[in-house]
Amino acid sequence: MKTNEFISRHFRHFNAAVVVDAARAYEELIGSGGTMFMTLAGAMSTAELGLSLAEMIRRGKVHAICCTGANLEEDVFNLVAHDHYERLPHYRDLTPDDEEALLARQLNRVTDTCIPEEEAMRAIEHVLLDLWRRAESRGERYFPHEFFFQAIREGKLEDAYQIDPAESWMVAACEAELPIFVPGWEDSTLGNIFAARVIDGRVKSATTMRSGIEYMVALADWYSNVSGDRGPGFFQIGGGIAGDFPICVVPMLNQDLRRDVPVWSYFCQISDSTTSYGSYSGAIPNEKITWGKLSKDTPRFVVESDATIVAPLIFAYLLGW
Repeated sequence: MKTNEFISRHFRHFNAAVVVDAARAYEELIGSGGTMFMTLAGAMSTAELGLSLAEMIRRGKVHAICCTGANLEEDVFNLVAHDHYERLPHYRDLTPDDEEALLARQLNRVTDTCIPEEEAMRAIEHVLLDLWRRAESRGERYFPHEFFFQAIREGKLEDAYQIDPAESWMVAACEAELPIFVPGWEDSTLGNIFAARVIDGRVKSATTMRSGIEYMVALADWYSNVSGDRGPGFFQIGGGIAGDFPICVVPMLNQDLRRDVPVWSYFCQISDSTTSYGSYSGAIPNEKITWGKLSKDTPRFVVESDATIVAPLIFAYLLGW
């Protein structure tokens, strides 16, 4: 029995039923020629979402992505340093002394998985530093994701690949020339490193890296171009800036620029954040209607569950696996 058949057969109630409803509505949107925008928060790249997301991109089921700087870089970290990662299945039992021992070994823990600093972060830093300085010397400016795309396209990482590149969503995005938007990149590991290189003078100008405001301008152009009679769908994994940044483009276009674009035509959020007052991640979709992001007719779904479980299941459903 395929995953999509299993889900349709067994996921009948509560959060499980919403998984099916959201997947079917996603399928209908794509099947009718619609566009889907996806957001990635949390540590989905370290959770190796690329195993299914890369194929979603290749099959044309994702048309743009907004992600945190961590998700941008951590897919590439996994691409070049996978064999050096360490999994800690009993991470809940770690003591502060255990955590300091990991730090001493240059292992940076993300829940049950440790990212090796030397093989991942420092290895990528050397490659990107060359690209940052090259751009600076030419008077060129690029977005954070464009520097990664340059490294991939120019084969600067190929000798270090430790997984099948078909399982890297960043490689798939690069090959598809997928639009990517990365708000708040500065708080990522490589964002910190870029700032450090500006401070120590190895990169002379911070403006070599294009900014978050410029990402919003680019997103406004993208949204305006792909919206006809209906807006794109919005598939949100987690909450925070990865979701809040892009969904705001619609009220910005309509209310601040006085343009007339349709609202997002589909909304689904997978999050284990419980419904709460004053929380973006815990806000119900109806609240977005009052901000001009969705309408009363927008299909809206919230799956209150672990995205590392639910997102691959929905992707498997859509891929017919």
